[in-house]
Amino acid sequence: MAEVTAGNEDPISSRSRIIAAAARLTCSDGWSKVTMGRLATEAGVSRQTVYNAVGSREDLAEAMVLTESAKFIIKIVEGFDSHPDDLLPAIHAALENTLVLAEGNELLRAVVSATHGADTELLPLLTTHSESLLGTIKVVVQDRVDTYEIDLEPERIATVIDIVVRAALSHVMQPTATPRETAESITWLAASVLGRNGNSA
Repeated sequence: MAEVTAGNEDPISSRSRIIAAAARLTCSDGWSKVTMGRLATEAGVSRQTVYNAVGSREDLAEAMVLTESAKFIIKIVEGFDSHPDDLLPAIHAALENTLVLAEGNELLRAVVSATHGADTELLPLLTTHSESLLGTIKVVVQDRVDTYEIDLEPERIATVIDIVVRAALSHVMQPTATPRETAESITWLAASVLGRNGNSA
């Protein structure tokens, strides 16, 4: 791919293109094979633009992981926002959204695996953050769940959230059924603990 000249490069679009290119190369060849030179060629920008847009290789890794992780957060929020008055369908939607997103996304699975302590190239990238992906997701879910009326002590609600999030991420790493089937099973589990009707439909 031909490089564009520095004068024609838009910083925001260049950064997005570079991060996307880094994700593609990481999935195809592994993070250790991602060099700034290869990245510039893949993204169609100059090498200087790569450094200007993302900084060092470590900065690039952090940006890539945060970008991929944010996709989970967006899908979870969309799921809850689609059912603002009914908790179980909201949980089901958030779960199914997340699991569908993860299908075929090798980098997202690698990020989740690293969060769970798996020995992957991405593990060092996640340890640079004060909060893990797991912790961030739980905070987001807790924030959404707090808007619903639940007859349960706060600490018990936090326990349910922890179980649901861990179960979902486990299925992201190693799917055993379709996203819809898995969402139904985990929602049924949450409903049972919450004392609700297990039918999330």
